[in-house]
Amino acid sequence: FSPIFPQEFLEQARQEVRRKTALYQYVQRYQLVLMVNEHPEWGHDKIGEKVNLSGRQVHRWRKRWSSGDFSVQDVSGRGRKADFSPTR
Repeated sequence: FSPIFPQEFLEQARQEVRRKTALYQYVQRYQLVLMVNEHPEWGHDKIGEKVNLSGRQVHRWRKRWSSGDFSVQDVSGRGRKADFSPTR
C-alpha cells in the first residue's frame, strides 16, 4: 500500500511532529505518515523500526490511508467491550 497524501495532511503531520504537547501516539502516527511519504518503497517492518511500531501496525495504517481515510485517530468500536457495568 502506497497512499498518496494530500498536501494539507502532510503539512498537518509536519506541524504535529514539532509540537511539544502532542499526544505520543499521534506524533508516532504522523511520523509514520512522513516516512511513508518519503520512502514509499520501504517495507512495513523497516518503517516500523524507524517509528517504533510493528510491521503489522504499519500495514494497517498504510491500508487505511490508501483507502482515502486520512486521519490518525483510532476508529471507534475497537477493543473489548465491558462484560458488566460497574457497581456504584
